[in-house]
Amino acid sequence: MTVIKDILKQNKRLYRISKVISDLSEEIKVPVFLVGGCVRDLLLEPEKNSVDIDIMVEGDGIKFAHQLGKKLNVSTVVPFPKFATARIPYKECEIEVASARLESYDPKSRKPKDIIMTDINEDLQRRDFTVNAMAISLQKDNMGTLIDPFDGFKDLNAKVLRTPMSDSDITFSDDPLRMMRAAYFSAKLEMKIDKQCLQSIKDNAERISIVSQERITNELLKILGTNKPSVGFIMLQEVGLLEYVFPEISVMYGLDQTSEYHHKDIFFHTLEVVDNTAGLSNKLDLRLAALVHDIAKPNTRRIDQKKGYTFYGHDDYGARMLKKISKRMKFSNKTRDYIVKLTALHLRPISLAKKEVTDSAIRRLIVDAGEDAQDLMLLCRADITTKNPNNVKKYLSNFDRVEKRMQDVIESDELLAFQSPVRGHEIMEIFNLSAGKKVGEIKKLIEEAILNGDINNTHSDALSMLKSLKKTKNFS
Repeated sequence: MTVIKDILKQNKRLYRISKVISDLSEEIKVPVFLVGGCVRDLLLEPEKNSVDIDIMVEGDGIKFAHQLGKKLNVSTVVPFPKFATARIPYKECEIEVASARLESYDPKSRKPKDIIMTDINEDLQRRDFTVNAMAISLQKDNMGTLIDPFDGFKDLNAKVLRTPMSDSDITFSDDPLRMMRAAYFSAKLEMKIDKQCLQSIKDNAERISIVSQERITNELLKILGTNKPSVGFIMLQEVGLLEYVFPEISVMYGLDQTSEYHHKDIFFHTLEVVDNTAGLSNKLDLRLAALVHDIAKPNTRRIDQKKGYTFYGHDDYGARMLKKISKRMKFSNKTRDYIVKLTALHLRPISLAKKEVTDSAIRRLIVDAGEDAQDLMLLCRADITTKNPNNVKKYLSNFDRVEKRMQDVIESDELLAFQSPVRGHEIMEIFNLSAGKKVGEIKKLIEEAILNGDINNTHSDALSMLKSLKKTKNFS
């Protein structure tokens, strides 16, 4: 067995916590191991701290968790008796403690039906991939020894993703979410999926339907959070999973488009935009907006004799689609509103860049985009996927000009937090109206006048216009 204690020592936080665990293991005579993702990450980047620390106990994991919690001065330990696991919300990281176990599954559920206590080697065999099926002993007599019965370290170095079980069908049939995790790890760790493993995912793709939408959406967002999300989404498409987990994206595959600044294939254009966005921002909702910004193109795709393929109205159509899709995908209301807004507006800066920009048009864009104006411009920049460097330079220059005008208008008009300078009670008093639709109509006229540049965004100008309206129009 390989001893990697020196590697473990390079991660000061992990080593410090491991020594506390090791002392407790020696004290109560219970074998304990570091397992899973924290071992994999340690071998990849020894000095980088993992978000979570996973511990496996050959014995009662929940009892050990309570004992460890006391050693770490954590007053509350969260047990999950059904799964023989517990979580310790330690101040520096989450610590997961589990009993070494084997699991059996009901074919209609990914949740374990029966749990049998076992040892380290059998526990590692039930895990998703060999790179996650390694452990480090924390016992005093062999602390730092790498336990690697399925050559996970070798696969990690070779960047190959395969299952510990020789029959991958069992791995993916028992827990179909592991198929999506294959896409996530292929993107996150830049790993190739073993051919047998890949075929098994294709054969079991339809079983993803037994997984809850919340878990599926969580895995999709994790893929979006990687440095190059396209790797994971292309894999999902190739194995037939994407049509189950996000059919509106899958249907883009193979659909051509005619455009001077886009990739000719809608699917690959979309993924290029996602990758471009990932290079510009870590904001997950912005990356999601990049994924869905052209979601209505398959529905609005038409052929024009002169222009080729057209997608008239796909911005508005897509925004309406996303309201229903967000409900199905269990997106938060905040995320729904954000992606709907950016999808509805993503063509506006492009149209402004192609013609003489008026202050009125700029004002409307700023007000409609609100606090997300900067994100909208990032999305528009990411949306340029042409391979012609001259065109790229031209379009980016256009967006620079639009952004400059936006900033100038913001500074002169104070539009970032735009709202009518007059309030409803003032309108009701001037026009002798009670609260109702008429008040909103008058307020809208003031806002439109400001956006058009007819009056300044000031209280005095708005009041003057109200008095003028009272003389010339009947709102009673």
